[in-house]
Amino acid sequence: MSRIGRLPVTIPAGVQVEVQGSNVHVKGPKGELKRTFSPLIGIALENNQVILKRNSDHPEERALHGTTRAVIANMIHGVSAGFTTALEVEGVGYRAEMDGKTLVLNVGYSHPVRVEPPAGISFEVDQKTRQIKVMGFDRELVGQTAAEIRRIRPPEPYHGKGIRYAGEKIRRKAGKAGKGAK
Repeated sequence: MSRIGRLPVTIPAGVQVEVQGSNVHVKGPKGELKRTFSPLIGIALENNQVILKRNSDHPEERALHGTTRAVIANMIHGVSAGFTTALEVEGVGYRAEMDGKTLVLNVGYSHPVRVEPPAGISFEVDQKTRQIKVMGFDRELVGQTAAEIRRIRPPEPYHGKGIRYAGEKIRRKAGKAGKGAK
């Protein structure tokens, strides 16, 4: 039995969960999410908890068991508390600012790069720490949006300039050893 898959997912106050076969609909104060899961995993509501069961020990079912439970737990956590991913802008002259809901990045290109937030995502910029926060209730969408922002100017190994995740360590390279050495 999967250690993660066998754990029940507790539903907090203010969150409504509907299960119809393999369809799960979660609604909370931050928003609502719908998702269809594999019919190989049985999903049921019992005593204000979501319980997942599998029919056999087939490798495909075993693989889906813990993953399905984790995705449902993320859906419930997202609509109740939300998710945040922080990015840092590093480099001389590099900066991020907000223009309404649009994120404007000046990261070494000849033009500022404008990033429109997808539905359900909001940005927040702290000018002092040069940090960008990507916030939303869908964990998958928050991570994807943060990855797309990082892809605009990924950190480079020689000077460390670019956009990185908060706390991300960049492996640095030494650069040229010296001119004219043979």
